[in-house]
Amino acid sequence: MQTIIEPFRIKSIEPIKLTTLAEREQMIEAAGNNLFLLRAEDVIIDLLTDSGTSAMSAEAWAGIMRGDESYAGARSWYRFRDTVMDIFGFEQVIPTHQGRAAERILFSVTVKADSVIPNNTHFDTTRANIEFLGGKAVDLPCAEALDMDSDHPFKGDMDIAALEQLIADTGPERIPMIMLTVTNNSGGGQPVSMANIKEVSRIAGSFDIPFYLDACRFAENSYFIKKREPGYADKNAIDIAREMFGYADGCTMSGKKDAFANIGGFLCTNDAKLAHRERNILILTEGFPTYGGLAGRDLEAMAIGLREVLDHDYLEYRLMSTQYVVDRLRDKGIPVVYPAGGHAVYLNARRFLPHIPPLQYPGQSLSVELYREGGIRSVEIGTVMFGHDPHSGEETPARWDLVRLAIPRRVYTQSHMDYVLEVIEQVWQRREKIRGMKIAEAPDFLRHFTARFEWL
Repeated sequence: MQTIIEPFRIKSIEPIKLTTLAEREQMIEAAGNNLFLLRAEDVIIDLLTDSGTSAMSAEAWAGIMRGDESYAGARSWYRFRDTVMDIFGFEQVIPTHQGRAAERILFSVTVKADSVIPNNTHFDTTRANIEFLGGKAVDLPCAEALDMDSDHPFKGDMDIAALEQLIADTGPERIPMIMLTVTNNSGGGQPVSMANIKEVSRIAGSFDIPFYLDACRFAENSYFIKKREPGYADKNAIDIAREMFGYADGCTMSGKKDAFANIGGFLCTNDAKLAHRERNILILTEGFPTYGGLAGRDLEAMAIGLREVLDHDYLEYRLMSTQYVVDRLRDKGIPVVYPAGGHAVYLNARRFLPHIPPLQYPGQSLSVELYREGGIRSVEIGTVMFGHDPHSGEETPARWDLVRLAIPRRVYTQSHMDYVLEVIEQVWQRREKIRGMKIAEAPDFLRHFTARFEWL
C-alpha cells in the first residue's frame, strides 16, 4: 500500500484550546518571547520537544498499575534492568529520573577542568553538564552535515579525520570519553551509520578511551540503518541496536524519547568500578540504585516502551510521517534540513530569514512567528542555544541556526501536520517583514530555557 497509516487506534483524547492571533500576541509578549515560558494550554500544536510528551499505550498504562513501589529491590526494577540489559547489552544499569541526570553523574566522575569531550554534535544539556565542570565540549560533525540540501543518508556521522586530529593535538589523557549522539539531534536529527560507529569505536579502543553513545533515539537510528545502510535491510531493529551498543563501552539514555515514557532515563557501563562510583552519587542525589529517583510505575512504563519502540510498523510510520512534512516543505521551496530525520522537522532559519544576522537570532524570531501565526510551539537550535560561552561571556554565531519542530510520538495525526504546514507557509509568505531579536536577560548556562527576548 502507498498510504502509511498510524499503526494504532486512539482510545483517549485531550482537548486543544484554539486561541486567536490577538490572544497569542499578548501571551507570547508576556512570556518574554520565549516559548518555554508559555502555558502549555495556550499552545495549539506543541512541537517544543519529543521528550516526555509521547502517548503511552494501553499496555504501558496497565504496567503503571502493576508498578511495585517498594523502596529497594522492587519487581519493577528487575523487569526494567533485564529489559535494558537484553537490548543494550551492558552489564551495569543505573536508573535516573531523566537523561540529563545520567549525564551529570557520568561527567561528575570522569570530567576534569581541562577535559575535552568530542561528539558528533553535543546537545544542550550534554554540553552544559560538561562545561559546568570546566570541560570543553567539541563538535565534530561530518562534512556532509554542513550541506542541508544534499541527500547524504548519514549526516549524523562524526568526522573521523577531525577526531584523529583532535586526539593528536589534545592528547588521549585529556579525553575521558568519546561520544556519539544517535540520532544527531542538534545536527538536524540525522542518523549515524553503523560504519561510523565502528570506526569511532576502533579509534577510541586504539587509544584506550571509553566510547559512549547518547542513545535517547536509538530505535530511530537503528531503523535508519536498516533502510539506508547496505547489509542491514533484512535485519530487525533490535538486532541492529544490539550491534550498535556492542561497539560502545557505555551509554546515557533519556527514556522520555525512544521509551515513550513521561519521565525516566538510565546510565550504562561495563566498568564495575566506575559504576560503583556512579551509584554512590546516585544515592546522594537521585535515590537508591534500584529506583534512581523514579517510581516503580515509571520503571514499568520504560521497560514496556523500550520493547514497543522497536516494532517495525511503528518505526516505519514514525519515519514516514516526518518525511511527509519535510517533502511538502521542500516542494514549496521552504528551506528545511534534508533528508528527513526521525523525531523532528528542522527549518533552516538562516535561509528562511537571510536578512537577519545570526547575532540577531533568526531562529528565535522564526519560532516566535510560528506561534503568533498558528499557535505552534517549536524551539530554536542555533545561536541562542549554542552561541554563548558561559565562562568568557563571548557571543559568536553558532554553526547553524535551526528551528526544530519535534513531533511527540503517537500524539498528532496527519491533519495536525497539515495544519503545521499551512502555518509555516503563511509565515514564509511574509518572511521579509520579520525582524531580529535581542536578549533582554538570560542566565549563563542553558539560557534558552529562561531567557527573555525583545524585538529589534
